[in-house]
Amino acid sequence: MLYPKPNHMKLIEQKTIDMVVEEARVSSRKRKNFNYHVHLSDPINRMLNALEPGTYVQPHKHEDPDKREVFVILTGRMGVFIFDDHGNVIETAVLDRDAGVYGIEILPGTWHAVVSLAPGSVVYEVKDGPYEPLSDKNFAAWAPKEGAPEAAAYLASLEKLIG
Repeated sequence: MLYPKPNHMKLIEQKTIDMVVEEARVSSRKRKNFNYHVHLSDPINRMLNALEPGTYVQPHKHEDPDKREVFVILTGRMGVFIFDDHGNVIETAVLDRDAGVYGIEILPGTWHAVVSLAPGSVVYEVKDGPYEPLSDKNFAAWAPKEGAPEAAAYLASLEKLIG
């Protein structure tokens, strides 16, 4: 029996991954996301998040309200860093399908950052909502801001920790 084409499913397809990778590649920030949630107020935000090598994501945490964040690697490789309240790296992980490390869940209120370790790196990200652009992230005062002259050196120091 053939079933009608589904209209209640949102597929994660190669063509969508390719599109978001290309958008990240040409973006000045070297990253791009593709939302699967329709409204920013959705209680669960779901997206593809494409990051190219050299993009800098300032360490941050999600609080008020606290939010957990889940990353599942689809393509490429990404490094994940967990920090203490003083900016010391206390845990690292490399998301790499070939190495058998597929994803990570970051607990609410945890300082973290991600880096792209290969071109075309894409994660499926799930985060508690709602998304409030002005208060979604609490950026770490101990790390350079995105676009700051010292951000590239800080990014390189994080990448060096992974090897």
